[in-house]
Amino acid sequence: MWRAPLAVVGNRTRRGGLLRGNEMKILTVFRVSQGNIRSFQSQASAGFYSFSPIQSRLERSSFGIAFDIDGVVLRGHRPIGGSSKALKRLYADSTSSGTLKVPFLFLTNGGGTPESKRAIELSELLGVNVLPSQVVQGHSSFRSLLNSFENELIIATGKGQPALVMSEYGFKKVFSLDEYASFFENIDPVSQYKNWTSQQAFDSTCNPEKLMRKQSVLSERVKAAFVVSDPVDWGRDIQVLCDVLRSGGLPGQENGNQVPLYFSADDFEYQAAFPLKRLGIGAFKIALESIFNRIHHKPLEYVSYGKPNPLVFKNVETVLRQILSSHCDDHFVNKEDVEFNGFRTLYMIGDNPVVDIKGAREAGRPWFSILTRTGVFRGEENHVEFPADLVVNTVEEAVEYILESECISS
Repeated sequence: MWRAPLAVVGNRTRRGGLLRGNEMKILTVFRVSQGNIRSFQSQASAGFYSFSPIQSRLERSSFGIAFDIDGVVLRGHRPIGGSSKALKRLYADSTSSGTLKVPFLFLTNGGGTPESKRAIELSELLGVNVLPSQVVQGHSSFRSLLNSFENELIIATGKGQPALVMSEYGFKKVFSLDEYASFFENIDPVSQYKNWTSQQAFDSTCNPEKLMRKQSVLSERVKAAFVVSDPVDWGRDIQVLCDVLRSGGLPGQENGNQVPLYFSADDFEYQAAFPLKRLGIGAFKIALESIFNRIHHKPLEYVSYGKPNPLVFKNVETVLRQILSSHCDDHFVNKEDVEFNGFRTLYMIGDNPVVDIKGAREAGRPWFSILTRTGVFRGEENHVEFPADLVVNTVEEAVEYILESECISS
């Protein structure tokens, strides 16, 4: 798909040109998308911009939006960048609880809780009604592995409720790494210094049901290990995962064939509530891999899901089709066009060039990438290695651009 060189509109950066200070110019931007030519005229100056779309409002658009969460709509548990106001513009009614104008979802590498619970949390924080189907997390792709491990013993680690996440996907014999490790005496040599693990080990010896589970675990090999979200106890998790992976699934045994290992994402860093970026699940993977390769005769093998994996973006197209069909007002978006020809444009709004922008670029048409300055990325210009189609300050500016471009009234 050919796109014109991008310029700066107000304080929004696009590849190609730049307006600074109090310059006042008329910009005409042409974009070709699946054979449809659209042009937008803009009057730009410092802090001011407006669009007058030439495209007729009778020609309904066929597009969808994927929002990253951390660093785009939230920082910690606080909405940022005018996210609440921006999201409310995507609903057909004033309560932001019913029919959608635009099919949109949240695409995040974060996780640790079921999609249904995350939807409730987002609804409360952002002041809009978010459906479970509108939440796609890094570990959502683990559903595709159900046929392989549905009835097998598996372990899951990460913050939140990793075992519950896997159970809700249909896995019937899943243990959190916390519980699994508690069944093996002295597997974590420094556990006596961790009050929470010491208490868990004590509880497992007093609970008859847990005693039965322990006996089952001690005699059965783990068939797969899943890193569902950012691990909490890196030292313990690396130790136990190394024991499981190199023994063929039963800690304490001699070296065996490596157990399959799956990561929900590969983010090295992400933006949380702390001013500086935090190490993510990708950093944990590097630590685990480095140590495993030092103590095992074969390199660590694993599969990573989440952004920027192109398969994730392909799945998002499918989910947005379902949201369009079930929850959107066809007065605003052309359902028939999407059904027969697919989306003309899918917008990815993210803050991490290496994850969000790279993923959208590699997924190709019809993806259009928008990079915000509210999270990992803080540059004045575009990212050099993975430049976005558009750079804006906030998610509110991104939504403004999209709605104007697609001729959707507020």
